[in-house]
Amino acid sequence: MEAGQPSRTALRAAHSRARHQGDPRRILTDPLAPRILRLDADDLPPLPEDPTDKFGIRFLAARSRFAEDALAAAVASGTRQLVVLGAGLDTFAYRNPRAGLRVFEVDHPATQAWKRQQLAAAGIAIPPSVTFAPVDFEHDTLAGALAAAGLDRARPAFFLWLGVTPYLTRDAVLATLRFMAGHHAPVQAVFDYCGEAPPTLSPQLRAVREAAAEMVAELGEPWLTCFAPEDIAGELQAMELGRVEDLTGRELIARYVDEPVPDADAVSARVLHCSGSGAVRRFGDQCGGDAAETGPGVDPGHGVVAW
Repeated sequence: MEAGQPSRTALRAAHSRARHQGDPRRILTDPLAPRILRLDADDLPPLPEDPTDKFGIRFLAARSRFAEDALAAAVASGTRQLVVLGAGLDTFAYRNPRAGLRVFEVDHPATQAWKRQQLAAAGIAIPPSVTFAPVDFEHDTLAGALAAAGLDRARPAFFLWLGVTPYLTRDAVLATLRFMAGHHAPVQAVFDYCGEAPPTLSPQLRAVREAAAEMVAELGEPWLTCFAPEDIAGELQAMELGRVEDLTGRELIARYVDEPVPDADAVSARVLHCSGSGAVRRFGDQCGGDAAETGPGVDPGHGVVAW
C-alpha cells in the first residue's frame, strides 16, 4: 500500500463483492456493496465464466458469509463487541442486524478516510454503533488504537480478519493472534490465510497462483506469508486458541452453493474459526503488556484484499 493512499486490493475485493450480487447462486446478500462503490447493476460486469475467476469471487462472498454466521452465533451467546481488522470497504457495520453489537473498524488512516468519503457520497449513514480505530503503525499500536476507541478487553469480543494475513510477515500475523488470545474474556476470531501450494496443484492452477502473486506485488501489496494447516494449528494451540473449523475454499463454497465446486483454488485459500476462553492472561505479561504486542511495522489493518 502506498503512503497516503487507500489499499488497492481493498478496492478489488469490494468490486468482487459487488459483482457477486448478480450471481444466481448468491452466497452473501450485500445490497451496500455496489452502493459504496457508487455503481449501478448495469455498471458491473456479469459473473465470469472462467471457473477459476468465478471461484475467487464466490470464495470472497463465502468467507464473509461464514464469518457473519459465526458472529451471529457469538452474539446470541452474549458477545457485544466486534473488531474488524483491515475493514477496507466491508459493509457489515452499515447493514448490521445485531442489536447492541458495537463495531470497531481498524484500518490505516488513509483507507478509513477514503471509506468515509465513499460512504458519504453513496448516502450510507454511519450508525452510532460504529467506531473507527485508525492505526498508523509508524506511530501507533493495535492495542493502543483499540483502547483509545473504547474496546473493553474484559468483555467478550469477536475479531473479523479477512484478506490480510498473506500480506503480513509471519511474525506480524502471530503477534496479532497473540493480541486476540490475550483478551481477558471469551474471544472468537475468523480469519483467512494463504495455504502452502500443495505438490498436487495442477500446472494450470500453479500458473494462476503465480500470476495472482505477481499482480498484487505490482499493486504494492505482495504476499509475504503462507501457512500449512498443521503449522497454524500448532501456533493456535500454543496460544490456547482452539480451532473450531479450518476449511478449504472448496469446502467453504460447497456449504452454500448447490452445484459442483470446481477444483479451481489456485491460492489454496483457507478460512479458520478459532476461540479462546479468555481465562489466561499470560500473553500480555510475556510480551510486556498489551501495548507491546503489536508494534511499529506490524500492520494487520492495511486493507482487505481480493485473492
